[in-house]
Amino acid sequence: MTLPVDVDRFLADAELVLAPEDPRPGSWAGGPSAQFVAGTWWLAHRLRRPVGEGRGFANVVSRSADGVHFTPVATVLRESFACDSLERPALVHTPEGRWRLYVSCATPGTKHWRVDLLEADTVEGLAGAPARTVLGSGPVPGSAVKDPVIRHEGGVGGQGREHGARWHLWASVHPLDDPDATDRMTTEHAVSADGVAWTWVDTALTGTPGTWDARGVRFAAVLGDWALYDGRASAAENWEERTGVAVRDGEGWRALPDGPHLQGPDGGLRYADAVELPGGDVRWFYEITRPDGAHELRTVLLPG
Repeated sequence: MTLPVDVDRFLADAELVLAPEDPRPGSWAGGPSAQFVAGTWWLAHRLRRPVGEGRGFANVVSRSADGVHFTPVATVLRESFACDSLERPALVHTPEGRWRLYVSCATPGTKHWRVDLLEADTVEGLAGAPARTVLGSGPVPGSAVKDPVIRHEGGVGGQGREHGARWHLWASVHPLDDPDATDRMTTEHAVSADGVAWTWVDTALTGTPGTWDARGVRFAAVLGDWALYDGRASAAENWEERTGVAVRDGEGWRALPDGPHLQGPDGGLRYADAVELPGGDVRWFYEITRPDGAHELRTVLLPG
């Protein structure tokens, strides 16, 4: 099997969406989550400063007419969540027409992460919406949970219907039993009737020993029978993950660790999101490492 993208065009034809505010390692603009609603592009992303200078300090939601040039319309800061850092958000437009932003929050002074939810009638309203915690941990109590990928039941088959599921979530879960190995991660699958109260169902993906994703795997995008996931071979590759492919296998998923994967020329390529357009083309957004060690956010439109 091959990647669901033209690898050469994925890199060469990409356009810059957002550069980091400061061109230094640890300064990032990335973690995209995109929606295309009624002819308008909406993009949520994370902003980060180096360790000691604020880490993930904001999630921003922006609007665009062309999917490339974006104008910010809502910003939430880490101080609003009483947390040490914010990670990749998940932007969701509900079937009822409301907007949700699922925010990954680092518990102060720990390696723990949780997911909070903001909800409003408009995207602009997300900035002032009250937060509520919807995922306090992974399936194992006390584990860290972050970076959710969320889909309504359309396009995700029959998984979880025995639980009355209408919503599906795949999140990065980190065990915290070894304080020196909290970067390990699996992708865990949860279902929900309303997108608020979640039930953990199964492990969607784990790393494959001896391969480039052995240390951990994290779903980044789900598109039909494909999922793109971030993987790393060792703790040294934390924050510089590569992007691989998983495919549906019955009710679950199967990684293709020996197949081709995407990597930036200067390090990582991660957090790829995808939006399929009515004509079948797909617009991709992803975070990539630059020669100066900072990360920037890019987009590319490719045939479906």
